[in-house]
Amino acid sequence: MKIPFLDIGKLHQPIRASLNAAYERTVDSAWFITGAELTAFEAEFAQYSQVKHCVGVGNGLDALELLLRAYGIGPGDEVIVPSNTFVATWLAVTHCGATPVPVEPDIRTHNMDPSKIAAAITSKTRAVMPVHLYGQPADMDPINAVAAEFGLIVIEDAAQSQGALYNGRRAGSLGHAAGTSFYPGKNLGALGDGGAVLTSDDGIAAKVRELRNYGSVIKYKHDNVGYNSRLDELQAAFLRVKLEKLDEWNEERRRIADLYTELLQPAGVTLPEVSEGVASVWHLYVIRSEARDALQAHLAQLGVGTVIHYPIPPHKQGCYPEYSGFELPISDLLASQVLSLPMFPGLTDRQVEYVADAIQKFR
Repeated sequence: MKIPFLDIGKLHQPIRASLNAAYERTVDSAWFITGAELTAFEAEFAQYSQVKHCVGVGNGLDALELLLRAYGIGPGDEVIVPSNTFVATWLAVTHCGATPVPVEPDIRTHNMDPSKIAAAITSKTRAVMPVHLYGQPADMDPINAVAAEFGLIVIEDAAQSQGALYNGRRAGSLGHAAGTSFYPGKNLGALGDGGAVLTSDDGIAAKVRELRNYGSVIKYKHDNVGYNSRLDELQAAFLRVKLEKLDEWNEERRRIADLYTELLQPAGVTLPEVSEGVASVWHLYVIRSEARDALQAHLAQLGVGTVIHYPIPPHKQGCYPEYSGFELPISDLLASQVLSLPMFPGLTDRQVEYVADAIQKFR
């Protein structure tokens, strides 16, 4: 049996007619940048995310960078980031001229450990940027508490968590603002690149809208050095179709995750944990194995696609040589052990059983 890590085509088949209609509606409108489709999607996704404003931008990295710039964060400032994350979280800080300050994860959830934040704060710290990794929100109440104590801005990296809940509140509404990604493989994925800023702060939303559009509010009048980073009409139209299915797809991911957890209990691998009060959307189902590379090769031989999220932590990337001497043992351990199993709506019970059986046979 061949089981891909991700099958976006299978996801799109049941909504093909709606996607085609969205395409035709947008083409017929002859309006492709900052038009009615974007306005409608921004309103719909803001309401879904329990915030006042959604500002569509070009991608998830831009969403984080534009937020940092909107808050005036730049050279001389420090931003606390997870040591265990995709490099884009760090890049957003670096692009602003600020300095990423890594904090180790909780080994159980792989998310930023709130108990380690205070020790990383200095007089230069302006913000903390937790990531809701794999679809599980970070432990935001203690993160917000330490941020409030030290007067810090909290910016969520919600790229993997559309629809997730933390004590009944949506990811993206848990800090001062959030950036998210609509990369095609996300739970809410476009048919190309895309991203958004989420916030209930009127001033920050207005600033991001200005920055995304060449620093302009009035055409040909530019009061700030801005960017060209706008979620286009066609992607917004596609996302409106997919937003209607998001809760259904996330529930299917939860069912698949529950089945994996049930079948893999005696498999000799470390299974993911979900914190109390959290409803993960299982963007990824990540196990740990001390023999990860051999297990991945074994699964590949049996036709099972897997991915490592992430094999090289940010502090060991070539673009960050200044961090190469940092001691971040938990992140290093995770990088050597994590393995993401197939996870997408449409994955059948039989396929999950096949994956689990293949893991059980690995010794």
